Amino acid sequence: MASDSPRAAAQTLASPAMRSLALAAVFLASAALCMLGYLALAAPGPWFGAARTLHWNPDELTVTRGSALQTREGLVITAPDATSTVVIAFNTSFRSRDYALIAWDAAGVPDDVEATLLWFNDYASSRTFRRTLTVEAGRIAPAFVAQDRDWLGRIDGMALVLQGSFTEPIVLRGAAAKPMSAGQVLGDRLEEWFAFEPWNGTSINTLTGGAHMQDLPLPALLAAIAVVAALAYAGLARWKPHFFGPVLGAGVAGLFVIAWLIIDARWQWNLLRQVRATDAQYAGKSWHDRHLAAEDGPLFAFIEKVRAKLPAPPARVFMVADAHYFRERGAYHLYPYNVYFDPWANSMPPPSAVRPGDYLVVYQSRGVQYDPSRQRLRWDGSAPIDAELLLADTGGALFQIR
Repeated sequence: MASDSPRAAAQTLASPAMRSLALAAVFLASAALCMLGYLALAAPGPWFGAARTLHWNPDELTVTRGSALQTREGLVITAPDATSTVVIAFNTSFRSRDYALIAWDAAGVPDDVEATLLWFNDYASSRTFRRTLTVEAGRIAPAFVAQDRDWLGRIDGMALVLQGSFTEPIVLRGAAAKPMSAGQVLGDRLEEWFAFEPWNGTSINTLTGGAHMQDLPLPALLAAIAVVAALAYAGLARWKPHFFGPVLGAGVAGLFVIAWLIIDARWQWNLLRQVRATDAQYAGKSWHDRHLAAEDGPLFAFIEKVRAKLPAPPARVFMVADAHYFRERGAYHLYPYNVYFDPWANSMPPPSAVRPGDYLVVYQSRGVQYDPSRQRLRWDGSAPIDAELLLADTGGALFQIR
């Protein structure tokens, strides 16, 4: 009888396939537990029978103060009014109790601009209620209005007020009223995690893993799931070692590998989408057309006109632009000319540094003034110098110093 005990114990060990299934089940159970815990905290609205999310597109927004343009990207706010104020209003008609959060899809909002939400309700139709909004990382943080005592009755209109001076345009893609139900919050997180993340200047180092701004980043959630799963697995392995396996370290490592594989799969999927986008953008085009289709296509087209006005190299050319990206790319497209530009700061060359025969390329740069009748050029309040305007284009100009 004693000689059969080790054999009987060995026969009770689960197969590797069963242990792998158990490992996956622990990970999935931990994922469900973590998501339920998150939704319990982040979804104060009704979990069932909630109202649908309301959306307002850019063409439904009205700019009552300030200047704006309707573009394919959205409503582009170009400048505030004389009092440094922009007001964007739109009509609404919904019950306040059905919607706990108001979100604005905006980009490029300076941190020093003050944002305020205004609304009207049918309880006090003659009054305007307001709530200060938070601006972070160029975006407007959602407003949890359900906690406001004046968020009552039927909301008959809302507006966004931006106060402050800004030089770069602000893009407003719309607004939304959300019930903060479990389904809506979960849907928002899934949309953020699997949003297409196109390549940009920092993609060589990192990828966010979805939308630029996320309330719950996917890597952070997977790390929490892996930790909870590891603790659960350790307890189960101690309770039933014959089923979960005698090697605890390998099982815990496997849980973190599962989390890593999910992140990597999301990265690979984003890469495939980027390949399709790049193919649609550049495939089958000539060298010249590929440059025109690139992100700096308008700048390249302008530099092509500039090169047609320049003599054969070598010639001294000064490249100026408010944005560092345009200065650097403009200089790149101007090579092999002797190009001078400031790679660190938005600065103009001192008048003493230029001499007759030099060329000055200006692209989307403020503070440059030219008197065509006297052919005098000045910038940054410096003394005017003689110059001839060789090219004037949308957002850019070419001057030859005399």
